[in-house]
Amino acid sequence: MTKRLPNLQVALDHSNLKGAITAAVSVGNEVDVIEAGTVCLLQVGSELVEVLRSLFPDKIIVADTKCADAGGTVAKNNAVRGANWMTCICSATIPTMKAARKAIEDVNPDKGEIQVELYGDWTYDQAQQWLDAGISQAIYHQSRDALLAGETWGEKDLNKVKKLIEMGFRVSVTGGLNVDTLKLFKGVDVFTFIAGRGITEAENPAGAARAFKDEIKRIWG
Repeated sequence: MTKRLPNLQVALDHSNLKGAITAAVSVGNEVDVIEAGTVCLLQVGSELVEVLRSLFPDKIIVADTKCADAGGTVAKNNAVRGANWMTCICSATIPTMKAARKAIEDVNPDKGEIQVELYGDWTYDQAQQWLDAGISQAIYHQSRDALLAGETWGEKDLNKVKKLIEMGFRVSVTGGLNVDTLKLFKGVDVFTFIAGRGITEAENPAGAARAFKDEIKRIWG
């Protein structure tokens, strides 16, 4: 049986459509998942998702809305534009998450999924409620603000990731990742590594993405 390797996702952390699309074109064929970033979605709406889908018809597209309310409406709006997955913030209510899940699955029954973004304070009891609601993807963050404050990936983070995996989540990780930090996760069944500027702002973005993929294959292959 072929061993599953962690996915590589590029986050288009841009504040305008042109920058996001330029970055997507430079690396889209090298990654598994393409993320329509939160800031650009706030600027231009789900038009970003639509353009990404037209450019990459076979890729998984994530709308990183960090949805907190109106889950059904937000999910439908992005799904009809081509999003496979959409994010909800962990503080959203269970009804909001369920509505988002139903809407995205109605449009995309084969690939539609909701991901829970883990920011701030959350509990494993809440995590169990997400699982019970049929949501089995979680994204564990080192936030940009935390990284700027000097925090780094540590054992407490890895233990939380492992616990979530044991509960049954497919866990993606993000926040200041580069090729050298991937080895910290050796032996952990990470679902997806999400990198933004570490890829898109490299001198050779496609080469940077390939370096990520090569290191993933070396560690988990």
